[in-house]
Amino acid sequence: MASNRPPLIGMRDTRAWQVQVWASFGVAVFLCATGLAYLPGQALDRAFMVMGYVFCLSTVFVLSKAVRDSHQATLAGVPETPMWRLVVWGGFAVAMGLTGWGLLRMEINDTYRAYLGVSWLYLVTSAFTLAKTLRDRHEADLAEAHVMGRQQALAERVAATAQPAA
Repeated sequence: MASNRPPLIGMRDTRAWQVQVWASFGVAVFLCATGLAYLPGQALDRAFMVMGYVFCLSTVFVLSKAVRDSHQATLAGVPETPMWRLVVWGGFAVAMGLTGWGLLRMEINDTYRAYLGVSWLYLVTSAFTLAKTLRDRHEADLAEAHVMGRQQALAERVAATAQPAA
């Protein structure tokens, strides 16, 4: 019995897009690392800023996953855990707030502060794009595997019914 549904078409990012996303993320990491490595001032300021950048980076990936999972839960009609949403968004806000506060309170040249700020925001936005690209590829792989499994099962069923009974 054939299904009336149209075949599932998995959209995949182009290779050029994937290269651009990874290159952009790599450039952002390099620019941030360079800015932090040559940060004038006390070692404690550098350590605080490195921790802030890493905290922001990790919360970006957690937030990206949580937003996507929340959307899928809504589509499936599954209730979401409200405290998890608060923890994820709160963690992102704290990471961004503390890093911004640290950047503003440091006694450094305004040009250097602007460089660190722009490279930090570039890192955050490129990390969001990377997280989305990785999740899209994962979902396309899952959809493709599901379709391939269904096609294989159908082919086995057709082969089993086509064989004469012994």
